Amino acid sequence: MRLYRQTVEDFGLYTGKELSDREMDALRDAAGRMSAKMRAVRIVSASSVSKRDLEQRLVQKGENPAQAREAVQWMSDLELLDDRKVAEQVVARCIAKGYGAARAKQALYEKKVPKQYWEEALADYPDQQDQIQEFLRARLGNEYGERDVKRAVDALLRRGHSYQQIRQALKQLDTEEFLEE
Repeated sequence: MRLYRQTVEDFGLYTGKELSDREMDALRDAAGRMSAKMRAVRIVSASSVSKRDLEQRLVQKGENPAQAREAVQWMSDLELLDDRKVAEQVVARCIAKGYGAARAKQALYEKKVPKQYWEEALADYPDQQDQIQEFLRARLGNEYGERDVKRAVDALLRRGHSYQQIRQALKQLDTEEFLEE
């Protein structure tokens, strides 16, 4: 059994100490709770996660579901978990990468951020028209054909941009003749 210093101190453990069955059960339970808390701290320190995502990760790593829930609540009580802030960070990363709003929504879904925070985080999503045009210029260059334009459009759709935005950018670059109606 792996024990953290706090658990050893809480139970007054020392080499050679004998424990009753009841004490041993209590020790196992305390060790499990502490393990879930420490794993939660490591996960949160590595990346921003929502409460649901953290709980699921803890269970996937082998923690008891009840202890995982308790660890998430403990982290939340310490104000180390904030789903609103996670939503803002996810959207900011998507904006920095030049993704469209649809891709940002997908990222929020993947991070298991509650939908109540989506609208607020996406409210100030900037117009991505310049990024779309820059992407098209880089992708297409000077020599391009119908196939090249289709591939670029497909790539932009995967990045979460709307077909209308892409069409507008193509119009400005005089490549709209390659689009299907």
